[in-house]
This record gives sequence, C-alpha cells and structure tokens, in this order.
Amino acid sequence: MKRFGLQELVTWKSSPNRKPLIMRGARQVGKTWLMKKFGEQEYENIAYINFESDTSLKGLFQSDYDTRRILLAMQIASGQPVEAGKTLMIWDEIQEAPGAITSLKYFSENAPEYHIVSAGSLLGVALNGSTSFPVGKVDFMDLHPLNFPEFLEALGDSSLVDLLNSRDWPLIRTFKNKFIERLRQYYFIGGMPEAVQAFSLRTDFNEVRKIQQNILVAYEQDFSKHAPHEIVPRIRMLWHSIPAQLAKENKKFTYGLIKRGARTKDFEIAMAWLQDCGLIHRVHNVSKPAMPLKAYENLSAFKLFLFDVGLLSALSQLDVKTLITGNLIFEEFKGALTEQYVLQQLVADKSEAICYWSAENMRSEIDFILQRGGRIIPIEVKAAENLHAKSLRVFCEKFKPALAIRTSMSDYREETWMINWPLYAIGGMGGINGQFLPG
Repeated sequence: MKRFGLQELVTWKSSPNRKPLIMRGARQVGKTWLMKKFGEQEYENIAYINFESDTSLKGLFQSDYDTRRILLAMQIASGQPVEAGKTLMIWDEIQEAPGAITSLKYFSENAPEYHIVSAGSLLGVALNGSTSFPVGKVDFMDLHPLNFPEFLEALGDSSLVDLLNSRDWPLIRTFKNKFIERLRQYYFIGGMPEAVQAFSLRTDFNEVRKIQQNILVAYEQDFSKHAPHEIVPRIRMLWHSIPAQLAKENKKFTYGLIKRGARTKDFEIAMAWLQDCGLIHRVHNVSKPAMPLKAYENLSAFKLFLFDVGLLSALSQLDVKTLITGNLIFEEFKGALTEQYVLQQLVADKSEAICYWSAENMRSEIDFILQRGGRIIPIEVKAAENLHAKSLRVFCEKFKPALAIRTSMSDYREETWMINWPLYAIGGMGGINGQFLPG
C-alpha cells in the first residue's frame, strides 16, 4: 500500500528545523503502519514503543524529563540501539504514558539530534485534557483515510493515478468508465486501510462491509471506555444521527433531528469529543467569502460529516446491490455520499480552511468554500452529470471569484466563469498537482 504521507515524513526528516513529530488521526487510519514503513525505509533501525501495551513504561516520565535516562529506557524496552540520526524512535499510543507528550519539549531543546515520531488513537482527546503541551516544540502531521488516488494505487491502478496527474484531459476522458467504476467502489469501500487491503486481495464487498462494521463497533467501544460516562449516550445519539442529517435536502445540522427539543448545550461536549477523536468534520457556514475565512464563520450554522465515505455508507447500511445499479450510488440519499467524498479529498489535500456559503434567502448554497494559496475558491458539488450550476452562478455574479469549480461526473472543461472538474479527479489536486489551476 502506498501512502502519500510517506513523502511528508521524508521531508520532515531532512528539515533543518526538525522537531519531534506528533501524528494525528482517527483510530485505524494506518498511523502505526506508516511510521514503521517510514522507519524501515529511512533508518538503520527502529525503536518502537507502544505505551498502551507496554505498561511498565507508563511511569517513565513522572519523576523527571532527563533525556539520557529516557533514551536508556527506550533502548532497553525496544531491544534496539538508539543512535542519533540512525534510529527512528516511535512512541505509539503516547497519550497512555503521563508526561510523555511533555517530554518531547526536552528532546526538542536538549537532544534535537534524536528522531522521534509519535501517535495516539485518542491523542486529540488527551491534548484537550489536562496534558501539559509543549507549545512550539513539536511538529504535527495529520493522517486521514486513503484518498481516491491512494485507493487507486492500492488496487494496482498506479497508471490511472499517473494519468490524473498528467492532466491529459482527452486521454483521461478515454478511460472515464474505468475511473467511474473505481469511484463507485470507493464510495462503498472508502479509505480505511484494512477495508481497502481486503478488497485489493479478494474483491469481496461483503468482507469489506464486515470490516467496516467491526471498525464502527470498535469506535462505539471507545465511546464507552474513554469518554466521560455522562456524555456517552449523547455521543452515540449524535453519531447515529449523521446519516439522517446528510439525507436532508438542506444538510445544515439540526439538533432537533437527534432528539425532539435537543439544544446546542445538550450535545456540544459530545460533538467536541468526536471531533477530538478525528471521527467527524464540522464545516461551518460563512457569512462572507473573504480572507481569512475563519473570521467570517457562523459557529452556530454547520454541516457535520464523518471522516470516511465508506464508513458513512456502512453506518447508513447502504446495500451492496446499490453498487451494481448504474450510477445510483452517486445520488444515494440526495448526494450525501458525493459531498462526503469531496470533503474527504479536500481534507486530505490540506486546504487552509473549508466552509460553505448560503444566501440570506437560502435559495442558493455553495457546498464548499476553500481558502487556498491566498484565494477563496467556491466548489459546487453535483452527484451525477447535472450541469446546472445556479447557485454557483449566483455566487460568482455576487462575489466575482478569480476561480470557481463545479465538480460532477461530466468531463473536464473550462468556461468563461468556471471550470468543471470531474469528481474522480478532485482527489489530490492540492497534494499532488499543487493548486487548482486550469489545464
């Protein structure tokens, strides 16, 4: 399996300002695999520590943060020599050892020659808890489920990825049916590494669904095990309401859909917990599409998405038969899967900010507004070959953006006021191709 995050780690290693790295991401997105793969490729040896399973080290950081003492403990526990520049230290489930995150500050200040990458499944929760955080002394990297180009790579279609990167649109059009077939599969399978790997080996959709259901069960067990007891029922109610929220014509999140009479204060802690775990994305409405977008967010108006389209299809109990019924999957429950898919690609491409916009009369809505490279870019999402873009036209006439994108199943083409970008080519535009640019 090829993850584009590997190159990000290689860049981190060679940076003259390198600091200990914290990798963030939801459980089972492949953090441990990626850290180990990086170590195998770039270092002479790996000193791997899992603070959840190796309970003897949980008290290591409670007496002091002497880096020499910690290095000796790492060497003994891992059974590997720890040499500056030659050894990659991997601290997995770092949040399970009190003081481990804080100790990274002292490695940054006193022993920067040692290379440390760390991760944790519930790291976001720990960082927003009572943990003393080493501000300015660590680097961050976010890992998400496989985006569509990574999915193609995993299925052995690297030539299709190369074709997308070439932006040879006439040739891409020639293989459109192949891209659509894989995209249909991706909507069902998503980007969780275990599900993708199983499908690449056996092409069994039922096996994929079982894996996804097991992942969902594991997340629910995390709710009970790690969340404050009093908010667990609310986390579950909120979590299971997301498919219904996205099935509405107006996908703005409505608390009353969770429970009659529900209010913001009843669920704000539960929502924050899910966000800290990396399991949901909250996309806020903006009153004005201007720089910086964050300054114009309406914090009370937002859409809520899961972090993976395959898990959304599983949580929605989408039948595998939908896959073989033409392009029905792309329009399933009012295009919710398509919006989820597009958001997932944009998040993986590390856009500076992702919001949405709606007119005051609510008759026009732009699905996503991006801040990227000093520009504000509106993106209207169409589930099929629908070429009507009334909302996008209204937006462009009102705000006159330098670049506007409509993404649909239609082919790439440039018009005087916007670009139609095929849905299957939307993934990787920021991470691989650099920027949204025509041609």
